[in-house]
Amino acid sequence: MMRITNCGAAGRWRLAAVLLACSLLQAGPSSAPAAERPNIVLIMCDDMGWSDIGCYGGEVDTPNLNRLAEQGLRFTQFYNNAKCTTTRVSILTGLYPRPRGGLLHTNMVTLGEVMRAAGYHTALCGKWHLGRGPTTHPSQRGFDEFYGLLDGCCNYFDPTIPDPPYKGGRSRYFGHNLQRITQFPADFYTTDAFTNQALKTIRRFHRAGGPFFLHLCYTSPHYPLQAKPQDIAKYRGKFLNGWEAMRRNRFQRQQKLGLTDANWQLSKVDSRAYDWKTADHEFEDLRMAVYAAMIDRMDQNIGRLIAALETLGILDNTVVMFLSDNGGCAEEPGGRNPAKRHPGPKDDYVAVGPAWGWAQNAPFRRYKSWTQEGGICTPLIVRWPGHVKPGTITGQPGHIIDVLPTCLELAGGKYPVVFQDQKILPVEGASLMPIFRGNHRAPHRQLCWEWNHSAAIRQGPWKAVWDKLVKRWELYNLETDRTETVNLAADQPARVLQLATDYDQWAIRTGNERVQFETNTNN
Repeated sequence: MMRITNCGAAGRWRLAAVLLACSLLQAGPSSAPAAERPNIVLIMCDDMGWSDIGCYGGEVDTPNLNRLAEQGLRFTQFYNNAKCTTTRVSILTGLYPRPRGGLLHTNMVTLGEVMRAAGYHTALCGKWHLGRGPTTHPSQRGFDEFYGLLDGCCNYFDPTIPDPPYKGGRSRYFGHNLQRITQFPADFYTTDAFTNQALKTIRRFHRAGGPFFLHLCYTSPHYPLQAKPQDIAKYRGKFLNGWEAMRRNRFQRQQKLGLTDANWQLSKVDSRAYDWKTADHEFEDLRMAVYAAMIDRMDQNIGRLIAALETLGILDNTVVMFLSDNGGCAEEPGGRNPAKRHPGPKDDYVAVGPAWGWAQNAPFRRYKSWTQEGGICTPLIVRWPGHVKPGTITGQPGHIIDVLPTCLELAGGKYPVVFQDQKILPVEGASLMPIFRGNHRAPHRQLCWEWNHSAAIRQGPWKAVWDKLVKRWELYNLETDRTETVNLAADQPARVLQLATDYDQWAIRTGNERVQFETNTNN
């Protein structure tokens, strides 16, 4: 059984107030009758690299995601914000992060709020990571149903186990709506549990009638590396050739799949990757095998979800989207000493580390928390029969700020100017519907990123990246050099200065970190 504790009267009062406010929010006219509006299932995984799944060149067994790709559309230039929290606030609000004083502010509306106002049932199952206060809890920001993790990560088998245990960490907050769950059954595993609750919820929504919006946020494959033994066994021994061999093999498969152009080059060895020859091969193979097993288990659960939608007879009237919140992760809590760390079971805490984390984003540079393509590019798969052409690939750029306006167009909803008596920030994303339908969409004039002293700006094919190690702007033409191998900053200082100036204006407007670039434009 699961033990639940109540959040208190203040939380219930706030929930009632938000429900009333949402009921008063005016939705715009639907583009179709309510019965014809599609359900929307937005699936996001955590810390998964661009090339990890089969339909993006990976060796992990992902038949269900592969099937979604075969029946839908894949993006090769879809962007996140390089980090869990900033990505999550942008996908929920259609806005760039405003990091001052937290991320989710009262002058922003969430996907849950606008979709509920448009007449949709709304649910979030999985990871939230945007707060638990009276204005930042998912149950108080538009979601009829919440089940999952309010924190960034937890033990997969038992969220009450301190995180991380080797540092005497704390138990993570796991809850259902406004109530905390403090005990978990013996067979608990977060990836399965999130899906179980999602299945219960969509069945309930279906019985109630009307369309629904489900945001399913897996923590997989975010550390700690913990997976079921039968899933791990499937991958043991498959990574004994090391990360550089894995990158080369993935790149070759990407070329055959049509995900990369002929002019792409495999990026060079990362500065934080270590030599495979000196590594403990058995330990490294196990780390990557557990990571692969976590993705495999997620894919199995996505298969369960798709099967349930099909059984209910609503699969073909459901838009299914899948993406990751950032690139593969190079962080290494717990270290890599095989005498101390044992990936897999619930009583240890370890991550894949910088070499595997870099390789998971093949063919790109860097990883999570960096603004090179390996940190900010995510796979995006979209399935919507009758609207999205099966088996297609697009190179048109998109960004997670585009998700909210896309969902609003699908729902026939209206973005509010004022919400709860407060003026709302104007949405910064643009609908992806033209791309879904196979048409050209006018691209954003520019896209910007910043996280932890790493910054970037893209305008058309030109991308300037502030590398926090070398502490200067680099310049790349993504049309001819998508993997950022040839730095053109020394050849085009005027362009670098213009991009850096535009980035600075964006940083001032949004409250992101500025870069002192005036004396740092030389190569």
